Amino acid sequence: MSLYIGLMSGTSLDGIDAALVEIDDTSASGCPRLLASHAEPMPAALRESLWALCHAAGAGFAELAAAEDAFCRLQAQAVATLLAASGTPREAVEAIGSHGQTIEHAPQGHAGGPAYTLQLDNPSLLAELTGRCVVADFRRRDLAAGGQAAPLAPAFHEALFRAPGEWRLVLNLGGFANLTLLPPAEDPRAPLGFDSGPANALLDAWHARHRGGDFDADGAWAASGRVDEALLGRLLAEPFFHLPPPRSTGRELFHLDWLEGHLTGKERTEDVQATLAELTAQSVALAVAMARERLEAPTAARLIPCGGGAHNRDLLARLDRHLPDSRLADSEAWGWPVDWLEAGAFAWLTWRRLHGMPGNLPSVTGAAGPRVLGGVYAP
Repeated sequence: MSLYIGLMSGTSLDGIDAALVEIDDTSASGCPRLLASHAEPMPAALRESLWALCHAAGAGFAELAAAEDAFCRLQAQAVATLLAASGTPREAVEAIGSHGQTIEHAPQGHAGGPAYTLQLDNPSLLAELTGRCVVADFRRRDLAAGGQAAPLAPAFHEALFRAPGEWRLVLNLGGFANLTLLPPAEDPRAPLGFDSGPANALLDAWHARHRGGDFDADGAWAASGRVDEALLGRLLAEPFFHLPPPRSTGRELFHLDWLEGHLTGKERTEDVQATLAELTAQSVALAVAMARERLEAPTAARLIPCGGGAHNRDLLARLDRHLPDSRLADSEAWGWPVDWLEAGAFAWLTWRRLHGMPGNLPSVTGAAGPRVLGGVYAP
């Protein structure tokens, strides 16, 4: 058995998730087990700096360096707090996996330029601050092999949830939604996974603009509104929702300016929120239908939601209506609370990297083949 830490900061920019994971080195899947977790809140000033960089047409090197330095020191603080709270000696941890903070993700390139994905990170400094080996820059190796570089979590979902005799569907509801369709273990076909579209990103942004606060707790505000069917139709006409996999997306496409381009100005704000929740549910349903058709899967499957959106009762109710044949299951039944799968995935990917094992699934990202992901930074 060995211990790894995974660090993840998602599109919500609300903090850094740190997961301490035990890996069975004798198992092909690693049998990852969550031992402890910690959420390090993002200071408001750093969040504003990162948010500005995510939407910047250009940025100075000094500005990038300052944000990267502050972000890395916050990661080190998250690691220190996790180790102290769990009573784990620093020396007991084999390595730390750092996803970094995505600033821009453009797997199709921009204006005819090359494909790129940019995560703000400083693994050299993190190794210095923590005294542990760090693995980082997980995405660009898959991109170099012609893949989307996202989503990467489906390989981890396969290790955790794939089982004999049952189709399973893992649905990550972070800022953006991605799904993993897992055939039964005895089925030779590879899993299929891809981004379905926005999940919390637009809901949170619209709520922050009109109600304040970081998110719509339990989807209560969305539940108070009525779906604007005409607006929903305009939103669902976005070509991304109808692209075949592999595909991935982010704030480069789905942001408030994109939403406002579809508004007439006469909509009630709560109706827009309800429509955004319905957009998430219906775009997920479209993606699930696409995945099932691709793998010739039955409609019945166990649905395992995770990520922040798994706490949104209104959103889960909408998904239940649009996926009536799927049986909801709690990821905690497998020892993984909904908030910790992404951080756990990067601990597991770090174990894969240090053992020379591929971390991507070409059936998900579209890469030319399996690739060992990430760079290694010695302490």
